[in-house]
Amino acid sequence: MTGAKRKKNSVVWRKINSFHCADIKQWCLRRLPILEWAPCYNLKENLIPDTVSGIMLAVQQVTQGLAFAILSSVHPVFGLYGSLFPAIIYAIFGMGRHVATGTFALTSLISANAVERLVPQASQNFTTYSNSGVLGLSDFEMQRIGVAAAVSFLGGIIQIYAYVFENIKSVQLEALLLSLLSIVVLVLVKELNEQFKRKIKVVLPVDLVLIIAASFACYCANMEYTYGLDVVGHIPDGIPSPRAPPMNILSEVVTEAFGVALVGYVASLALAQGSAKKFKYSVDDNQEFLAHGLSNVIPSFFFCIPSAAAMGRTAGLYSTGSKTQVACLISCILVLIVIYAVGPLLYWLPMCVLASVIVVGLKGMLIQFRDLKKYWNVDKIDWGIWVSTYIFTICFAANVGLLFGVVCTIAVVIVRFPRAKTLSLKNMKELEYKVKTEVEGENLQQVKFISINNPLVFLNAKKFHADLMNTIQKDNANNQPPDDINKCEQNMLLNLTSNGTCNGETPQPYPNEKCSVILDCTGLTFFDYTGVSTLVQAYTDCKSQNVDFLLANCTASLKKAVQYCGHLESDKHIFFESVSAAIGAIHLNKNLSKCSDHSEV
Repeated sequence: MTGAKRKKNSVVWRKINSFHCADIKQWCLRRLPILEWAPCYNLKENLIPDTVSGIMLAVQQVTQGLAFAILSSVHPVFGLYGSLFPAIIYAIFGMGRHVATGTFALTSLISANAVERLVPQASQNFTTYSNSGVLGLSDFEMQRIGVAAAVSFLGGIIQIYAYVFENIKSVQLEALLLSLLSIVVLVLVKELNEQFKRKIKVVLPVDLVLIIAASFACYCANMEYTYGLDVVGHIPDGIPSPRAPPMNILSEVVTEAFGVALVGYVASLALAQGSAKKFKYSVDDNQEFLAHGLSNVIPSFFFCIPSAAAMGRTAGLYSTGSKTQVACLISCILVLIVIYAVGPLLYWLPMCVLASVIVVGLKGMLIQFRDLKKYWNVDKIDWGIWVSTYIFTICFAANVGLLFGVVCTIAVVIVRFPRAKTLSLKNMKELEYKVKTEVEGENLQQVKFISINNPLVFLNAKKFHADLMNTIQKDNANNQPPDDINKCEQNMLLNLTSNGTCNGETPQPYPNEKCSVILDCTGLTFFDYTGVSTLVQAYTDCKSQNVDFLLANCTASLKKAVQYCGHLESDKHIFFESVSAAIGAIHLNKNLSKCSDHSEV
């Protein structure tokens, strides 16, 4: 008995050990994505494009690192460190293969707020002017107040001109002309690169060329002493020894820290998800949180400014044909060379040139104003939050505007979600019976009915898309009854019914029959831009898989939003007033295809 017990215990112990080993291996692969893609790296196919992308990325990292360090109100060399360590950490822990982590404009602005507040250079007093009017007056009085308001507006504009010209004496003409020339060169060359990016594989690194040319010209003309031009100055070579950040001021930078964490994560995750969607691989949101968190925590011991992924660098990886994160690691090697060898040569780099790089680098953020029309047509509440957040950011600070936007978004979601309608199982049974009777016994196993019973917003859009595609891709022969499929998350309910499963019989699939999906939007009470984009993405994915995607019981606002967001003006036949109308369209197309097949025979 004792021997049997020992044998049993040894077997159990071996199972526990094997389970733990497999569990540890799985945990390592999930938390260290580099262990998954690095052993399978194809040197022959990927090394050359990754090397080219890495070189181009290094150019951007160096120039933007120097510039955004100035934007953060710190020495430029810390921008080089911020372009090196976060990229290395993210390459190990991150899942985005085309995400270039480093210095970021908005996080630099937020961190600059804390730097200037805690270590100020000079104090300035700001005067705010405001006027107000009273509604409900006669037309005569409103015309008078309108004229007075116009005078007040123009007077305020004149006062701001006066402020500019009062301080224009401090502007250096040489620095102004050099800045304007740099901006013109940067914008012109970048636009040419964008226009001819399909014809040329390697774009001109105008940022690096401009920095080298400006440094050389400043050195030859001795602009630092002749014209009093501000230059970068001494840049120490090498990497400093790690040192912990001052922990005694953490309580004083909590606001900026939350802003950096939120902005950096949202911007980086959006780029990671975009690259994953573009190149057909998956990204884990929690792992991205860990990767970007470590990309800020560990580099902070090496005097790095806050980091995040930038749209410009990510677009550069797209255009240069990057395949994996090896491109980011190659760029880190080049940045390291700059830190050790080239850094001291940047002594004569004019500060006004770095300012020009910052201005041009913010072009991508300013272009987002073009999306305002899209937000207005899709969801006016989203448009209002966008505009008000922008105004608060300009009037107060980046962290204040960000906090306002987050609070408004949460408030809107809290107010909207309790109004959400649900589709009960009884209604689904009625729909099942209705479909069964209307098709007159004809097999509908290739038609799937999916209903949404909750709002579709940014909180549940990703889960909805995943559940929708999983439901579509299921084989009809393995479909479960509706009662078993009704396993829903809090954010939505996906119900799948088919005529074959209603009779309790297993239908035989028709290999040549085209699959169709009818999405019942009766319970879709409201939506935002992300939710509409998810519907458009689902339509595109179904179209690529030769699956008809039909929307039934859509409101007029949903039709308009989907058509505008997805440019589906030519595909108005995807909208139907009811499920019955959608079924009729499917049968009509099916009969037309049969007639076409008979005519061909």
